Amino acid sequence: MRILIDTNIIIYREDNHIIPAVLQDLLKSCSHLKFNILIHPKSVDELKKDTNEDRQQIALSKLNTYPILEFPLDPKTDNDFMAYLGQTSKSNDEVDNSLLYSVYRNAVDFLITEDKGIHKKAVILNLKERVLSIDEAHSVFRKSLINENVANPPALKKLSVNNLDINDGFFDSLKEEYGLSDFKDWFYKISRAGRKCWVHFKEDGTIGALLVYKIEDETIDSSPQIPANKRLKLATFKVSYVGNKIGELFIKLAIEYSIKNRIDELYLTHFTKEDDHLVDLITEYGFCKTATKRNGEDIYLKKLIVPDSKIKQLSPIEISKTYYPTFYDGEEVNKFIIPIQPEFHQRLFTDYKNRQTTFLEYTGEFIVEGNTIKKAYISNSKTKKISTADILLFYRSEKSEITSIGVVEKTFSGLQSKEEIMRHVGKRTVYTLDEIEKKADKPVLVILFTLHFHFKNPIKLSDLTAMGISHPQSISQTSHEKYILIKNKGGINERFTVN
Repeated sequence: MRILIDTNIIIYREDNHIIPAVLQDLLKSCSHLKFNILIHPKSVDELKKDTNEDRQQIALSKLNTYPILEFPLDPKTDNDFMAYLGQTSKSNDEVDNSLLYSVYRNAVDFLITEDKGIHKKAVILNLKERVLSIDEAHSVFRKSLINENVANPPALKKLSVNNLDINDGFFDSLKEEYGLSDFKDWFYKISRAGRKCWVHFKEDGTIGALLVYKIEDETIDSSPQIPANKRLKLATFKVSYVGNKIGELFIKLAIEYSIKNRIDELYLTHFTKEDDHLVDLITEYGFCKTATKRNGEDIYLKKLIVPDSKIKQLSPIEISKTYYPTFYDGEEVNKFIIPIQPEFHQRLFTDYKNRQTTFLEYTGEFIVEGNTIKKAYISNSKTKKISTADILLFYRSEKSEITSIGVVEKTFSGLQSKEEIMRHVGKRTVYTLDEIEKKADKPVLVILFTLHFHFKNPIKLSDLTAMGISHPQSISQTSHEKYILIKNKGGINERFTVN
């Protein structure tokens, strides 16, 4: 991308005043996106007219940091262009016209200027979308930046690969699979490239789990060949420190990262083995073996959006499993509001935006049930209406608001012993054994569900009241029409719903 900047931007940028935050961010964005920032030779001529010689010399010396637009075209030789703007003898107008002509003739992609006169002329030339103010350019370009703002628990660190020790025993199996020389070449290459990763360190300082990732937009050389598309590649996905559901946490983070960066596909390559725990995990969330590389690695690809051609072929639960976090929320499934006490909400939904991180988390401990995508809710409710693929709307009682949305996987009702309950919930529930034993005084309902999204705008009790929904004090079914009101108010991205 080639960006032409006007003299007024250069002066704004290079004088002795503090650079406004929006301009700092704009220039940083252009740098990260590897845009070519250019100045027009006419801008240099303009600065040379400054009668303050010291200021002129300082400005001109700083211009050397910007490449000059090569082979600029003269607008005065283009009769059609000049007919739009009219002839002029003013030097300022000649400079403005030269800048605009560079856009008009596609010598550059965009012009950034604060000059109102240039913006008026851009409208006449039908170049309004390519002649931008600082604020407009900031808004346009920042959408192309990689969004690294994905919240992870303190026990999981986000680092550059070059922070890792290549001699850590964690890498031994990878060295064996790929060959020591090839592995070292790859490791040093991605280290120099500044590749990012999520990593968990065990108490002894060695690596317990690692996910290295990158955004790609290219054809995958495999059999069959996979066409080019913007994808998130999980370049290394390995967990040796088991028992904390870190694998699920990695999938959850990778999907959130993809959504924030407008990516609809993820993939990883893997030497598949018998009784392969990684394959069991990733296929549970929609990764499908799609192709094989020449070296024998299988390619597992996951799509986040359901193709229109497949919607009618899939059941609601198949949509939620295969294209997670996309889910079906049409009239075929029921919707239920589920009250949850704040202390259990705190432990079950550790990635909720308004949640307070605990001291134990800061000391490096995981809240295991918070790492999971699949979760368990326990209640003494007698309802038997809840079925697979139904929608759950979690209502946090203390805050009196609906915060989160999930999809039912299975339900078990009438359970009456803690052992029976534990067999179904495992590490996915927030309840301790003592709490489960107390619950088991009465028949217990266990709901296994997948967490899909937290609402962008939590639904307050006052909103529910306005929708005709009374204060939720127990599990209660709500109509499809009222659910639509809740979903729209909550700001769920419609790209990830099927109805």
